[in-house]
Amino acid sequence: MGSLSLSLSLSLSLIVRAGKISPENSNAPPPANIQFLLVVDFEKFVIHFRIPPMKVAAQFCFLIVVLFNLGHAHCRTDIFTGYQVTLAVPAEYGEGFIGRAFLIETQQITPPSFRAALAVEAIEGNFSCSLQVFLGGVKVWSSGHFSRFYTAEKCVLELTGDGDLRLKGPAGHVGWRTGTSGQGVEKLRILRTGNLALVDALESIKWQSFNFPTDVMLLGQSLNANTHLTSFPTNANANANATSFYSFEIEPQRLALYINSNSAKSKYSYWEFNPPNNINLSFITLNTQGLDIFSDQAKKIATIPSQSEQPLRFLALGNTTGNLGLYSYSPQKGIFEASFRALKTTCDLPLACKPYGICTFSNSCSCIRVEMGNSKCGGEEINSGGFCGGIEAEMIELEGISSILRGAPKRVNVSKEECGIWCLEDCKCAAALHYSGGG
Repeated sequence: MGSLSLSLSLSLSLIVRAGKISPENSNAPPPANIQFLLVVDFEKFVIHFRIPPMKVAAQFCFLIVVLFNLGHAHCRTDIFTGYQVTLAVPAEYGEGFIGRAFLIETQQITPPSFRAALAVEAIEGNFSCSLQVFLGGVKVWSSGHFSRFYTAEKCVLELTGDGDLRLKGPAGHVGWRTGTSGQGVEKLRILRTGNLALVDALESIKWQSFNFPTDVMLLGQSLNANTHLTSFPTNANANANATSFYSFEIEPQRLALYINSNSAKSKYSYWEFNPPNNINLSFITLNTQGLDIFSDQAKKIATIPSQSEQPLRFLALGNTTGNLGLYSYSPQKGIFEASFRALKTTCDLPLACKPYGICTFSNSCSCIRVEMGNSKCGGEEINSGGFCGGIEAEMIELEGISSILRGAPKRVNVSKEECGIWCLEDCKCAAALHYSGGG
């Protein structure tokens, strides 16, 4: 697209209304996930709206207002200083609401392409405002991954005249910024790698999303030792008091997956990859064939290979399972598929079952039938305080059970009875595993 000699100012409103629909006269799905999606095509100056079919139990009205002020003409991959876009926030909360304005897009030789979007999402009774990057339909970066910016009335993205990229709410309140004022920034650009970058007149990068990894590592991206990817449970983040979260950490001696406890301020490693010969590692890089691991002399010392003929596009840490995967795009199916997973079976996952559950050989969960006061099987009401504070307990023996826990304290040359007593004497101990014979 060539440069334009005009500036465009566009204001558009959309009102969506729906009356009562009874189950007898509608085949639409229930209103559990009402979504609103808008796509901005700057090349054609067209805004597309898509609303999935819904079964509505009561009347509702959503008003979405999008305001564009393009101070400079631009191509689809760039946003220039002076640019501002506004998404209106619904007056009433609707669970599952999503409003996105796709602003800039890479021009890939082969699909899918990267797109940057301003987003408003309904989360835990509030509306969050964030800048996001997508590869096809997969979100690969978000400004609100670690700390959400909640707003009302409106969500504004602005690239100021002095080069600071900001998210703002009512009365000009700034909820997120890059802090690049006075550094000569001229434009925001989405690179073909998916890296969102602020650049100056000489194309020097002053800020980039690659320096702020979330739960995804993209093709061509590198992560240094002592950095990590972090994945929070769905609809939770560090500010939402999630009880636990996952992390993929690059340490000098290994790569490791952790489950982290917010309440106990502790973490447990449930998978690791050690480089050969105890060589210190310095950084990792994702290429089309696998994850390359480099020493502190910048020499490649190992590779975790992909198992797909299609080139890799990204590495992701799952927020539901905590599994680490390498993903390739299938042109035939039009979806991303895992070509490698760190944990192969359900029972290997750190939270495969609920408390007091057992993962069976069929990769399903079975509950230990234990009566603990008002507790229910499955752990929905298990007392999180453990057995401390004078709570009486006794040991129940289960045969044929193993454990995937690593690094637990051990004692040797003890009987089964002594093993049980050792656990009972420690109020933080919930179970003890005893091996006998040649085990």
